[in-house]
Amino acid sequence: ENELSPGAARVGNYKAVFNLRGDDGQATGGLAVDTNLGWKGATSYVAIVPQVCDALQFAQHIADEANDHLTPDHLFQTAAVLALGIRRENRVSGFIKKAGFPHPTASVAEIDYREGRGLTKVRMQRYAAAAWRQDPRNVLIMSPTGGGKTYLACAIGIAACHTEHSVMYARMDDLARRLLVARGDSIQHQQLLNELSNVDVLILDDFLTIGIDAEAANDLFAILANRDTRLPTIIASQSGPGYWLEALPDRVAADSIVNRLVSGARRINLGTIDMRGLNAERSRKKADHWE
Repeated sequence: ENELSPGAARVGNYKAVFNLRGDDGQATGGLAVDTNLGWKGATSYVAIVPQVCDALQFAQHIADEANDHLTPDHLFQTAAVLALGIRRENRVSGFIKKAGFPHPTASVAEIDYREGRGLTKVRMQRYAAAAWRQDPRNVLIMSPTGGGKTYLACAIGIAACHTEHSVMYARMDDLARRLLVARGDSIQHQQLLNELSNVDVLILDDFLTIGIDAEAANDLFAILANRDTRLPTIIASQSGPGYWLEALPDRVAADSIVNRLVSGARRINLGTIDMRGLNAERSRKKADHWE
């Protein structure tokens, strides 16, 4: 070991080296003079949690008089737990930002559970805690326009982000346009198909509210076939499977697409309550509202 290694900190007989190795002690490479800078002892001493915190953060804990009663072991554990918490928060924030939610603050806790919506707190807590990779059943959220489908889909998606699942949200008409543009570049097109096929949770909102052409339907088939029994797709729609069969341009492809979406899927029927109208009326009653 080398006391001059960047990112090293020593407390008594304990030495911690941060940000110098990859998972399981693998050398990170890079621009350092010695790409193996870091712990020089036996591999059993290499931390298996890489980049758990930086030396500056560790030094701040050492300097904090409130931590004077802590042993070096406890001091390191405190810094590690704090840093891991920060890293997890950053990962979750990254998942939420990348997903593209139209309601990025939607929460299962803020859902309106009034009678007639077919929702209960227990039911939604199950969705919030779902292990989507282990239980990849699709979810169909159905209601007329204004029923709160988008907010509910976002709340479920954001809960999935908090359990560290990757999520992608897309309106079906917007996705069809993205696929159309990407089709001009075969590499870009395939990358988009791969991304849609492999994201942990795919949310398709306003599903077939507007019709799609045959090429978009072919892409949709490829995406859903790739995800089938492997990863879940959440559909939010004001229509149902019977309409989808008629709206898709090719009947054979339509049958395959709808069958894959519906078979074994969980269903949430939000009833006929106009949540958009109720929320608009609630906003009008606020003191700061003006027309």
